[in-house]
Amino acid sequence: MFSRRLKAMAETSELGAFLKHRRAHVSPEHYNIPVNSNRRVKGLRREEVAHLAGVSVAYYTRLEQGSSTNASTQVLDALARILLLDDDERVHLRNLSHVSPSRRLRRPQAEVAPEYMVELINSMPDVPALILGRRNDILAWNKLGHRLIAGHLDFDGPQNSKQKPSTTRMLFLDSQTKAQEAEWEHYAKTHVAYLRMISGRYPDDALLAELIGELTIHSPEFARFWSSGNVQECTAGTRMLEHPEVGQITLNYQVLSQSSIPDIRIEFYTSVPNTPHSDALARLSRMAQEKELDQSKFNSETQA
Repeated sequence: MFSRRLKAMAETSELGAFLKHRRAHVSPEHYNIPVNSNRRVKGLRREEVAHLAGVSVAYYTRLEQGSSTNASTQVLDALARILLLDDDERVHLRNLSHVSPSRRLRRPQAEVAPEYMVELINSMPDVPALILGRRNDILAWNKLGHRLIAGHLDFDGPQNSKQKPSTTRMLFLDSQTKAQEAEWEHYAKTHVAYLRMISGRYPDDALLAELIGELTIHSPEFARFWSSGNVQECTAGTRMLEHPEVGQITLNYQVLSQSSIPDIRIEFYTSVPNTPHSDALARLSRMAQEKELDQSKFNSETQA
């Protein structure tokens, strides 16, 4: 279904697109470059970037056109400085510099949540927690994490090897998830910026390419956010929900990973103590525990 789009993505110079995007956001005035009414280029021109970075215009043009790869560290550092890149963007630039436009996409092995991570999140019933894979597939969640994020979905969904719940698909394609995000656009933009950063880190991931292709086709908002070219590592933040069971709740989230398996992360949610938000989370926790007790009672009676 997405074969044409995947082929186009594989043949596109992500490095060139990123450089064009970033130079369009740098004002010529920042470098005291005179601007007159005849200027048609938004941001810096190619020759201006090349001059400021100390490389030839021909070489920089080849970088943007994708005909030159494996730029030296010195050149990349110079471009990062001239284009005012932040730390995440610098990492993304280095990743893209090694991507061949003619790369072949490969289907990676299925991701599985390590048992010790599952035991960890289940040992904290009062803390909503999820285990996420590289592409934001939900590999596991505890009872409270499920009830907070997606109580309308099957709790056993992460065990479905063919179609695990995806926080990204839920944000853009699931109406109930979208409705309960009080700051949907902000959170969705952060999500997309993270996916773009991952796409530079794993340019041959066919499943990631399929996800991006699917969402670009079916979600105009995703396509718009993706075209912005923004990149961002996602490690912590705030999430506001209009939860169907406990109303408005604001939580802080943190994403933790281990260097040995950096693609699999644990996402925790916490609330500020002694606030309406902590009270709402406590109510939701009681609901989750009561449901689990009712289910256990039902199972016992069924087996009797």
